Amino acid sequence: MAVTEQQLEEAEARMAESRAAGHAVSARYDRRRGRVVVALHAGIELTFPAALAEGLADAPADKLADIEVSPAGLGLHWPQLNADLYVPALIQGVFGSEKWMAKHLGAQGGRARTPAKVAAARANGRKGGRPRKSTAG
Repeated sequence: MAVTEQQLEEAEARMAESRAAGHAVSARYDRRRGRVVVALHAGIELTFPAALAEGLADAPADKLADIEVSPAGLGLHWPQLNADLYVPALIQGVFGSEKWMAKHLGAQGGRARTPAKVAAARANGRKGGRPRKSTAG
């Protein structure tokens, strides 16, 4: 497949736009705090718990410490874990694939303890608890 000059220019323009939104100049793992620290081009540091990101959650500290920044600064790669994160997505609070994020955000929502949820659970308990599922036969 041949790439035309126009396609190349369009791709370079898209990359320049992504880089302008934020790109990494370095990254490291802070063992003491259990966080990945990403230095961005504007002098801002983005830090997040390793356990929050797809592919990093259960990794040992020595493997988390081996981080590579892509030449364009748009990607982070952990070669020992075969894990990758996209820097512009991290800036937006996206720490994994859509499926992975849905699973983890849904689990957090299920653990929520609002006063309304607590009251509903207590009322349900006074009625004998959650009704049993009927088996269709």
